[in-house]
Amino acid sequence: MSLLVIFKLLGSLALLMFDMKSMSEALQKMAGPQLRHVLGAMTTNRFTGALTGMFVTAAVQSSTATTLMTVSFVNAGLLTLVQAISVIMGAHIGTTLTAWIMSLGMGFNITDFVYPAFFIGIILIYMKKRRIVGDFLFGVAFLFLGLGTLKETGFALVEDPASKEAIAAFFTEYSSGGFFVNLLFLLMGTVLTLCVQSSAAIMAITMMLCSTGVLHIDQGVMLVLGENIGTTITSNIVALSANTQARRAAFAHMTTNVLGVCWVLILLKPFFAMVCHLAAFDPTMTPDEPGFAIKASVALATFHSAFNISNTALLIWFVPQIEKFVCWAIKPKSSVEEEDFRLHFITAGIMKTPELSVLEAHKEIISFSERIQRMFGMVTELLTEKDQNKFSKLLSRIEKYENIADNMEISIAEYLDQVSDAHLSDDTKAKIRAMLREISEVESIGDSCYHMAQTINQKVQGKKEHFTEEQYKNLHTMMGLTNQALTQMNQLISGRKDSFDVYRSYNIETEINNYRDQLKSQNIIDVNNHKYSYGIGTIYMELINSMERLGDYVVNVVEARTGTKMQG
Repeated sequence: MSLLVIFKLLGSLALLMFDMKSMSEALQKMAGPQLRHVLGAMTTNRFTGALTGMFVTAAVQSSTATTLMTVSFVNAGLLTLVQAISVIMGAHIGTTLTAWIMSLGMGFNITDFVYPAFFIGIILIYMKKRRIVGDFLFGVAFLFLGLGTLKETGFALVEDPASKEAIAAFFTEYSSGGFFVNLLFLLMGTVLTLCVQSSAAIMAITMMLCSTGVLHIDQGVMLVLGENIGTTITSNIVALSANTQARRAAFAHMTTNVLGVCWVLILLKPFFAMVCHLAAFDPTMTPDEPGFAIKASVALATFHSAFNISNTALLIWFVPQIEKFVCWAIKPKSSVEEEDFRLHFITAGIMKTPELSVLEAHKEIISFSERIQRMFGMVTELLTEKDQNKFSKLLSRIEKYENIADNMEISIAEYLDQVSDAHLSDDTKAKIRAMLREISEVESIGDSCYHMAQTINQKVQGKKEHFTEEQYKNLHTMMGLTNQALTQMNQLISGRKDSFDVYRSYNIETEINNYRDQLKSQNIIDVNNHKYSYGIGTIYMELINSMERLGDYVVNVVEARTGTKMQG
């Protein structure tokens, strides 16, 4: 085997992996947020969930993308574990479409259609409104170019007597041996898919080897089963840093495929005979017979589809039992203080797409803003805490939250900056710009909370004078209004912006401003009437002004999220 042939094989494999990723990204850009809404809305029961997973995966041409998105939804609490399991089962069926596309590529010289697709694609790319369609067309063209090159290289390889003899000798050595040899090829398919991180690429290689006659169809079937297990490992790797429910969803992904492989191994002979009958394929055919290549590749695609459809049809009735099993297997992590800095949703994903990355960043911003509201709640507690020991602990927690807020802003911004380096749609670019503004304003809210805590500490350390009952009452009223503004902000960030009345936030901000002006005037009168000292009045108004500024930051977040400018 010459070095040129080896590099050509590796290059065509790399091209195949790249174009599958490119095509999936382009499809997700075209679909946009609708994919997320579909996943969230059409999972009312296990059957609609499976159909949703099937159609979404067939649309984006990537079960990995659907599975990772589903795990992210579970991580964010948008899907239950039962819903996620059914979606993942459906994704297994949807991904079989890729195998059928590949089998078609084995049947004729598909590269004849590649170059017109490249030509049309480049024209669309330069048409700004059709750029994403052009990207998709380029992905399809590269997919077929990679398949065509892989097929031509494979056939050229087996036409060389020395190479064919060496490869055939390797597989012939393991052509008999029964169950344990089947397990060997099963393991081989699992490991190869894990290493390459693309079941589509290994499926293409399997089809190429079987269609040339180098690999027997029985061995190819075991590689396909191994690929079904290997592809589940990706979601488990990604979920390692996620919460317990997300790790359970990823483990359920692996469990369903492993269970499927187990029952297929038990019924392998009758199941494979049924597949051969459906595909009109005779396992005793030789590579020299006409139509062997296309029939072998169609048989593998049929086996892939039959396995996943049968497995889903069988296991979908046992989703509650699978849920109980994964809950038993994956125990909750040991309790960690919520103050510890850790990004919960942003993960070092494999084959991640911009749409999924933006979703993860959005969920992280939701967590960030909710954490900041808890920080404000601590400031409210700090104001009336009389026990010095508890006061010191609460102040220390607030200081820790301030450091966390700084770290979260930097980490999310750096992540969004990395995402923005990718080829993005205009809608995704606008989302990233808005999200960068959101995290900056949320961090400013954290700064205001910390400043208020320091101001309260300044009063306590002075030990000369306390707020009057009237001042405490006014401060709590102002804090109540501010907390309302934060609640409205979090409802907007975590919900659908098109169903949010932006003027509710504006009305609360107007009320905060008016109340601040009223208290400012009253403070001057009270100081002049010697109800309290000028010093305590200064601290009092500093807290009031800090909450008014905090309200301004809330308005800025709302404007960034909704894309509107509220006029006073």
